[in-house]
Amino acid sequence: MQSENFSDAALIVLGHGTTLNDQSATPVRQHAAELHRRKVFAEVRPAFWKQEPHIKKVLAENTAPRVFIVPFFISEGYFSTEVIPAELGFQFPDNLKLKTKYSELTYCRPVGSHDLMTTVILARAKEVAEQFPFPSTPKPANTTLLIAGHGTGRNANSRKTVERQVELIRALKVYAEVGAVFMEEEPFIKGCWQNVITKNIIVVPFFISDGLHAVEDIPVLLGEPERIVKERLAAGQPTWRNPTERDGKRIWYSASVGTEPLLADVILERVREAAK
Repeated sequence: MQSENFSDAALIVLGHGTTLNDQSATPVRQHAAELHRRKVFAEVRPAFWKQEPHIKKVLAENTAPRVFIVPFFISEGYFSTEVIPAELGFQFPDNLKLKTKYSELTYCRPVGSHDLMTTVILARAKEVAEQFPFPSTPKPANTTLLIAGHGTGRNANSRKTVERQVELIRALKVYAEVGAVFMEEEPFIKGCWQNVITKNIIVVPFFISDGLHAVEDIPVLLGEPERIVKERLAAGQPTWRNPTERDGKRIWYSASVGTEPLLADVILERVREAAK
């Protein structure tokens, strides 16, 4: 793809943010720093909806003639396509450009619904299997890949993003089976290994950060005692031991997709799409 010149443009990587967990902001800062290092844009800044630096403050400080806002969200869901665009003056998906006194603002589509996320998920699954080859590295042909999402009744697109990735990866015929599991919707993460035929299972959390859901809630749903998970967390240890056996099945659990270095390229693709 031909690279457009963004030397006059500012990029804002926009995360949800929270004051409850320090890890929540890490991926946003990580990828903003990487894209700053590449010197593609005049300026690259992280911003958040629920913590500092707040998106409205960052926009108010901007002087670049073009500004691209990329929502670093896992799906085209409630916050990324309804709450935040409306608050900033956009209408998703019909009107994603806005003129201000100094700039033209462009609101891009969220990173999580990009088809490149397939590559990100596969990279995460391969990495955890090779990092913990016990008793040997599981062969994909003998392994079930489960993509773990949050799931919510508030916005159906939250689920669709995960199911879309299941379809794309299943079509590649790399793994014996590929499925979606959710925290708050069926099929549930809890007990998911009982419905899997293969001995080997790799679970990839389709979450933006290694926050409370990824490091606490999902390991407990995968059968770890809550007390042990909290003890490991307090000691700064991984809350899941790879692989862990459940009813004769071996389960590998990867880091969240949001911290995968390839996400910087997904952010860049979202800007290129919007610029076209």
